[in-house]
Amino acid sequence: MSLLRRLDRKPGDSVGAGPGEPKVPAGNGGSVEQNVQRRPVPQARDAYMDLKNRVQNRLIAEMDPATDVSRTAEVRQTIKAMYDEILQEESIILGRRERDALFEVIVAEIMGLGPLEPLLADETITEIMVNGPKKIFVERAGVIQRVNVAFESDEHLMRIIERIVAPLGRRIDESSPTVDARLKDGSRVNAVIPPISLQGPVLTVRKFFKKPLSVDDLIRFGTTTEESMEFLRAAVISKTNIIVSGGTGTGKTTFLNVLSGYIPSEERIITIENAAELQLRQEHVVILESRPPNVEGRGEISIRDLVINALRMRPDRIVVGECRGGEALDMLQAMNTGHDGSMTTIHANNTRDSLARLETLVLMAGMELPHRAIREQVAAAIDLIVQLERLRDGSRRVVSVTEVQGMEGDVITTADIFKFEQSGFEEGRVIGRLRPTGIRPKFMDKIEQAGIHLPPSIFGVAQRLKF
Repeated sequence: MSLLRRLDRKPGDSVGAGPGEPKVPAGNGGSVEQNVQRRPVPQARDAYMDLKNRVQNRLIAEMDPATDVSRTAEVRQTIKAMYDEILQEESIILGRRERDALFEVIVAEIMGLGPLEPLLADETITEIMVNGPKKIFVERAGVIQRVNVAFESDEHLMRIIERIVAPLGRRIDESSPTVDARLKDGSRVNAVIPPISLQGPVLTVRKFFKKPLSVDDLIRFGTTTEESMEFLRAAVISKTNIIVSGGTGTGKTTFLNVLSGYIPSEERIITIENAAELQLRQEHVVILESRPPNVEGRGEISIRDLVINALRMRPDRIVVGECRGGEALDMLQAMNTGHDGSMTTIHANNTRDSLARLETLVLMAGMELPHRAIREQVAAAIDLIVQLERLRDGSRRVVSVTEVQGMEGDVITTADIFKFEQSGFEEGRVIGRLRPTGIRPKFMDKIEQAGIHLPPSIFGVAQRLKF
């Protein structure tokens, strides 16, 4: 009797579409989620899992342990030949689509990230949130929704997490229950496991575009405007120090990556990150990544250590993925001692908060510095703050481009060069535009000295003269 009859399959049903297994389409095409329309009977689900596990375990047992899984095409060919042989030996009869779908599920388990593979391949998904093995959510177009995909158990999810972190030389266990990592394509990964997490392993993946976003993409998405990016291009080339500020998930790293594309190719760039995410296209780039302590609690290399070391590497530009601790002091000192044109990101809800947070981060360096001295360092080092925000419709927008002008008494003075103006809210979308305020930055002479001449219209001056 064929497997299809043993599963008591009806037309359109899916094979093994239970909440704890990857979904195999029943031959009607479409995505994994589209093919899962109804919950199969328990007998069908158990039979599918039995088949999947039996074939998968035989493949693992018969594969050469020394197989280099990085050679994807060759390994897939080997697995396919073994897979066909196993199905034939066990007299398992499947339709072509079911056979191919089961093969992809097993390959994902052996070579990839299991149930995450179809989600990672879906370009409409920007974030994957695994809240334990049975609850997986994704973000599409700024909207979070649950998907009908799941892991088999806590142990299954833990195997996938360990598969992600092991090649990076990182670890996750009861003594170190949190970890930051990255996928091969640069996507950011965070994992938390018990005893910290009370609902089993939790995994968060922030996907990166396979093709890095360009300036044109940001303008097309409405994140920013052509005028503001022309101004920022001039600011980057003329070596102004820039901070990209924003809350979680506002696109700070993406925007920093776009800005870094304006750095001239002949300059030496050193990037410093917790998990390497920036995708700079210049040739002369040195990528540094921090390292957590080992099992004995030794060998940690912090972002601050890397910033200090970078100063000895003859950098033209230092780009720090994110300032979140005492490295802020070393970054400011670098900006104030000849390393102009450096850039970083910081978590803050608005421009004023970013300055206050920067001051707090400097204090975390353990130096007993008076507040005024810190503010003077900040005012002297930072030229521009680009503030990003995630609006209520889920869109990510640049809401201000602000110049840090100096000190008045004990207060850092700023001026908005560009400011987002919302004009309405229609059909679930925020209507508005980043507009020039008519203020020209004080460092315009620096831009002119770099041989860049910006028309007054970029700052809205020409328009104002008409009134």
